[in-house]
Amino acid sequence: MRAENTRKIGDSIVSNKVTPLEYGYVDEKDILKSMFVWEIIDLNDKVNQPFYYDNPNGLQSKTTRSLYQILLDAAMNGEVKEVYDDENFTTKLTPEQIKARLQKVVASDVLVDIIASGRKPTEQEIKENTDIFETTTDKVKVLKMMGMWFIDKRDGQLKYRPLGIAAMGPDPAVQGVYDAEGKAIAGKDELIDLFWIYYPKARDILANNYVYNRKNSSADLSFDDLINARRFSSVIYKSSSGMGDGVIDDYVPNDADAQIEESDRIKAQILKMENEMWNY
Repeated sequence: MRAENTRKIGDSIVSNKVTPLEYGYVDEKDILKSMFVWEIIDLNDKVNQPFYYDNPNGLQSKTTRSLYQILLDAAMNGEVKEVYDDENFTTKLTPEQIKARLQKVVASDVLVDIIASGRKPTEQEIKENTDIFETTTDKVKVLKMMGMWFIDKRDGQLKYRPLGIAAMGPDPAVQGVYDAEGKAIAGKDELIDLFWIYYPKARDILANNYVYNRKNSSADLSFDDLINARRFSSVIYKSSSGMGDGVIDDYVPNDADAQIEESDRIKAQILKMENEMWNY
């Protein structure tokens, strides 16, 4: 059980902040073997639907937000500051930069002409002549997860540590853009990484937000629980075992079935690490 957790949905008990269960200390010399993996989590998959459930106007709105909405809110209000532009975790994003990635405002020619004339447009003119293209919560149906599998030789166990999480959605920058023939440009349906969050710095937030459970509304399961227990379905798209990063699409191109087979092969390789431990 997590520390200080007295909160139950439907109870009148005063909520206390939950402290996520600390990971046991692991010294680098105790890691017998390890592998980093990057995975795609499709929220259309039934198993992954708890990540997607979103009911911002519901009675328990604070506990039924989607995982993406929780992360976005925390990034925008500063509760989580370790927000980056990609999986390398080198370039941080400010709330303003995050917003710019999620929204594009386009002024019509009419509004441009009004401004060019030196006249200040009215609020009504701005409203009528402005298009807003936005990646809203309902459009974010894919997550990425980065983590490390390793063998802890002290207790002889295969363990997993989530290190990064990202949301994917359509790029507003290419929405509403047309070619000379008036057709939408290619790429409007492609998904991009909206932002990456360094997972260890998001655990406090995720441990205090609970997964919606249709069968048991008082079930005490946080998003941090769900992720650390790996209660999700995923496809590996990249792995690294110390010999460089291998992006599956680079060495198994243009074949979705073969890429899934390669993902399954890597998953089997991870489980094999534990079986091979006794050979050391």
